Amino acid sequence: MVLRIPEFALVVLIGPSGAGKSSFARKHFRPSEILSSDYCRYLVADDENDQQATRDAFEVVHFILARRLRAGKLTVVDATNVQQEARRPLLELARQYHCAAVAIVLNLPRYACAERNHSRPDRDFPPHVLRSQAQNLRRSLGLLASEGFHNVYFLNSPEEIHSATVQREPLACNRSFEHGPFDIIGDVHGCFEELAELLKRLGYQIGPDWQVKPPENRKAIFLGDLVDGGPNPMAVLRLVMGMVRDGFALCVPGDGDVALLRQIRDGDADAVHTLSVLLTELAREPGLRARVACLLEGLPSHYVLDGGKLVVAHAGMKEEMQGRESAAVRAFALSGETNGDADELGASGHSVWAADYRGSAMVVYGHTAVCELRWIHRTVNINTAFGGRLTALRYPEREFVSVPCVRNTQTSAGC
Repeated sequence: MVLRIPEFALVVLIGPSGAGKSSFARKHFRPSEILSSDYCRYLVADDENDQQATRDAFEVVHFILARRLRAGKLTVVDATNVQQEARRPLLELARQYHCAAVAIVLNLPRYACAERNHSRPDRDFPPHVLRSQAQNLRRSLGLLASEGFHNVYFLNSPEEIHSATVQREPLACNRSFEHGPFDIIGDVHGCFEELAELLKRLGYQIGPDWQVKPPENRKAIFLGDLVDGGPNPMAVLRLVMGMVRDGFALCVPGDGDVALLRQIRDGDADAVHTLSVLLTELAREPGLRARVACLLEGLPSHYVLDGGKLVVAHAGMKEEMQGRESAAVRAFALSGETNGDADELGASGHSVWAADYRGSAMVVYGHTAVCELRWIHRTVNINTAFGGRLTALRYPEREFVSVPCVRNTQTSAGC
């Protein structure tokens, strides 16, 4: 069995004493990644088996776990973890630090665990201890999937434990190995003419059937809201899908794109007018409709690029969320935070998160329509729709290229 684990994860080993959790952890993970309850008992009481020190030992486990997850480090908790009460604080920490939680259950028969314990003089437990652990494990088997674990793996024999391999998988948002140069494009909102003109000014050649040839070594990044508002969202979708497919572009979703996906999947009759027109067009081409849904479903909440120096997201990204994936991270990437104020054109006010941002990465975002580029600390909003322009940021040059919007933008969030 291949156990696929995100590169940043909380791994919770679950099984009775003697199931082989510590041996499994040492085989597949670095020593610094393993938090053992036995070792923490040793730290606080000079004795790994001092059950009187269990409460203090788990306070140490939780303290170190919180610090490691805050630092973005994969961590393995090596303890029995057979009771829901023991797993709950671990899962709470995973949620707090936007970390996937993976359960690996070593579900060996009780007699096999007893034989292993008998062979270890430091594991002279009364029979009722192992019996209680096995009973608690059986009660837990049906609960794990609903507790909040990202994945649950069951290893039900010594052979399965021995043959299992661990494969670490990068998070979809982690593109730190890509160093650019990039052309980051603000909210398009279905404005194909403006997008085509902007790409041409950036050096991209657009051929028939939306085939694009980028400038040498450059890649485009779309900040979401491809649709909703403009006159030709279908053409925008075709162009962007082709660029992403051919490896010439990356894209993050906007709230308008998610609304479109929801309409495609759920068929909600309450679609806004601009989406209903697009949905009618997509209904005539089921294959295209399916490809659009596949594209939007596969987009990560944000991207971390250039060795962590650059972060792109539709509505922004706090420092503590960068390079992480969770429901809270995705919700923030789509909607962000604003102070609720509005300027004379109706644009929502300064982003609260940007005013508080002190991260080292440069964050480029859109979502909130502004008249001029809005720099706050190391963040920049390039959605200049209220200024009547579609704007791109050339990175790392920090050059801005804009084209005027054909339509009057004073009353529209799009071009």
